[in-house]
Amino acid sequence: MKISKIELYHVSVPLKETFWPTWIPGYPQTHNKFTLIRLVTDEGIEGWSAGSALGVEREGLGDLLGGYLLGADPSDIDRVQGLLKQAGFLGWRNFWIEPACWDIMGKKAGKPVYELLGGNARPIEVYCSTGEMRDPAQRIEGLQEMKKQGFKCAKLRVKSIRLEDDIRQIEAVRKGVGDDFVLGVDANQGWLVTIVDKIPAWDLARAKTFADACAANGFEWLEEPLDSRDYDGNAELKKYSKVKIAGAELNYGWDEIKIMFEKDCFHIYQPDATFAGGIAQVKKVIDECKKRDRLYTPHTWTNGIGFYVNWNLVLADRDNKLPLEYPLEYPSWIPQFREGIISPIIPDKNAMLQPFKTPGLGFEINKKLLGKYGKRFFKMTETGLKIKVIREKGLREALNLKKRKESKA
Repeated sequence: MKISKIELYHVSVPLKETFWPTWIPGYPQTHNKFTLIRLVTDEGIEGWSAGSALGVEREGLGDLLGGYLLGADPSDIDRVQGLLKQAGFLGWRNFWIEPACWDIMGKKAGKPVYELLGGNARPIEVYCSTGEMRDPAQRIEGLQEMKKQGFKCAKLRVKSIRLEDDIRQIEAVRKGVGDDFVLGVDANQGWLVTIVDKIPAWDLARAKTFADACAANGFEWLEEPLDSRDYDGNAELKKYSKVKIAGAELNYGWDEIKIMFEKDCFHIYQPDATFAGGIAQVKKVIDECKKRDRLYTPHTWTNGIGFYVNWNLVLADRDNKLPLEYPLEYPSWIPQFREGIISPIIPDKNAMLQPFKTPGLGFEINKKLLGKYGKRFFKMTETGLKIKVIREKGLREALNLKKRKESKA
């Protein structure tokens, strides 16, 4: 089996209302944008995956990927991982593409990906993950509604200029929702983006003070309170804190996360497979969490396809009892617009997601919605790649390249 065709799409789903993501302070998000990839094998099996985008910044990605992936065996995950890592040296971090190969393998085997990884079908509890900074009264009102919908846990966001304003936020919300509701909070310091509003980066002293406030107000965890590569700072905070420290959601795969394990940076590891190394590398993180008695629950705030990728990994972790992040911020970031081109993912009245049993990653692309919101910007087959190389390099050099490549296969 080999990859015989690659297609790439820009997808832009308009939101009903403007969304103001805490992780990019002051930035108005009017669309859910992502890059979609479709891999097709010589057996006609499709594999899909998606990576978050701000716009059309991956316009030239196809020319880079074609030479790496066309002709590759999608079931040879170690080789695919190596190829994507090499391609990353020349441009974008491309591990979001790897799940498409797992999608192919699952469909070929007639099994969901989580079964290929040793997991089992079971209901999973989700928690409401908010995405904006809101006035405390407005946030409390929203969380009370989430409680009525069956949610037992939620995550707040903080990113004020003044530390005392962030502390006031969590104090007010805890008092407003009561002690029977589990709360976590995300400081979004893991990757500080200040392209609009200039919000100061936290240092260890500020993180410690806020961790104390979280503990005093009965918060379950504090997420990404320091830069994601401040390994020593995170390790010191983890030792100090009375509340669980979480992170590693967007780090560069196992190469960085293994350092976090060695330095004991977190109680909870949250790698998102569409950023942090693909499914294979996140499975390493899950296994390491078991060895070191640490917790795992992934970041899922990307799009519906990214949610399915990480949902598979939670189902692969048979002993996992933690609730899974469910991005939800009314009225802008809701299932219809979050998922975009696949069916909305909806928990039941007890905030439980019932398991899917569809082979592959578990979703189906709605071709009508893809036609409405997506635009294909790249298509290449093995034959097309050969023609392209001949045109650019000349026939003689193209033949020499072919011989050299085949001699090293």
